[in-house]
Amino acid sequence: MLLTLLFVMLFGMLVMGVPVAIALSASSLIYILLAGTVPDVVVLHRMVNGVDSFPLLAIPFFILAGNLMNSAGITNRIFDFAKACVGWARGGLGHVNIGASVIFAGMSGAAVADAGGLGTIEIKAMRDAGYDDEFAVGVTAASSTIGPIIPPSLPIVIYGVMANASIGQLFAAGFIPGLMMAGALAVMVFWYSHKRGYPRDSAFSARRLVMSFFYAIPSLMTPVIIIGGILFGLFTPTEAAIAAVFYALLLGVLVYRTLGWRRIVRVTMDTVETTAIILLIVAGASIFSWILTSTRATEHFADIVLHVTENPILILLLINLILIVVGCFMETIAAITILVPVLLPVVEKLGIDPVHFGVVMVLNLMIGLLTPPVGMVLYVLSRVSGVSFERCVAATAPFLIPLVTVLLLITFIPQLSLWLPTLIYR
Repeated sequence: MLLTLLFVMLFGMLVMGVPVAIALSASSLIYILLAGTVPDVVVLHRMVNGVDSFPLLAIPFFILAGNLMNSAGITNRIFDFAKACVGWARGGLGHVNIGASVIFAGMSGAAVADAGGLGTIEIKAMRDAGYDDEFAVGVTAASSTIGPIIPPSLPIVIYGVMANASIGQLFAAGFIPGLMMAGALAVMVFWYSHKRGYPRDSAFSARRLVMSFFYAIPSLMTPVIIIGGILFGLFTPTEAAIAAVFYALLLGVLVYRTLGWRRIVRVTMDTVETTAIILLIVAGASIFSWILTSTRATEHFADIVLHVTENPILILLLINLILIVVGCFMETIAAITILVPVLLPVVEKLGIDPVHFGVVMVLNLMIGLLTPPVGMVLYVLSRVSGVSFERCVAATAPFLIPLVTVLLLITFIPQLSLWLPTLIYR
């Protein structure tokens, strides 16, 4: 009865617009007060223990690195290099959009950062070249979801902490799914381009490719440092985030000379604000998940699901459906912190690898970023493009087809995400 009240209070507060961190903490505190089995000071202890984690140090540094790169003008160089690589294809700027997102994914780790940073450049370029606004917004929104799949990834760091899984293995697991997403979206762009008769944007030029590559080399080294350092064991994901910050400062201050002290201070304050919000959610989720674990609610939920059906395919389909629906209504970090303690026991009883499930969960929630009513990426692109939110939803809908197709492939063919972690770590 009290557990039912716990969930009713949580979702009631969320519906009323109460911030997620407060909803998680308040509902947990009320539950403990009503249960009367432990002192209420346990709430504070559990919240502090929840954020007292070395892997979580990666979060502020990855956020700061991404903000510094956006402020330093690195996105312009990435876009120019991607345009030289694939801009010659039919509907070239659509392919450029995807290619730039793949490169930027190795730097930011956040879909909203991709949409807000690269999106402004990409939509303007496509609009100037005569592309429909709907097509420009749709491909920009869909390609931005690649960011949190290819490492580094803030949602995957949070999942790794909540699931007690190796963040290095989770990062490696995202490579192939991220490239599959890019390939599927490229096929969609190719089909759209032939259907609507989009032209080739420019002829292929080897000289232009070489020049843009040399111009972008310092920027392109960022994902090499981050991803290469982690995969070759030079440093942990947290140390990689710190290295990314130092490198971004080096580029912005000494190489490109686009970062002054005022801009650095502003970027730092934005990072502090974003980090505080994320860590408050993690702290609130820690006490919430402790209640679910200590009352064995997660085990009971797993038993209920397995009593309905023990068919792994049906259960995975059900979990995917739950995650997509939750992603439509809840912010990604909050969804991960709430659902991992509930769903992980179910997938573990099915013998599903937590690393594989982590990629499936994050991809589901990324698709949720493209759907109303929350749809954070859609709100960002609506603001930067001047296109109404309703038109952004309609423009993005067709691009959900390739993303859902990749999701189903990854869900039911575990080796697509587990092959690389097995090769490197196991």
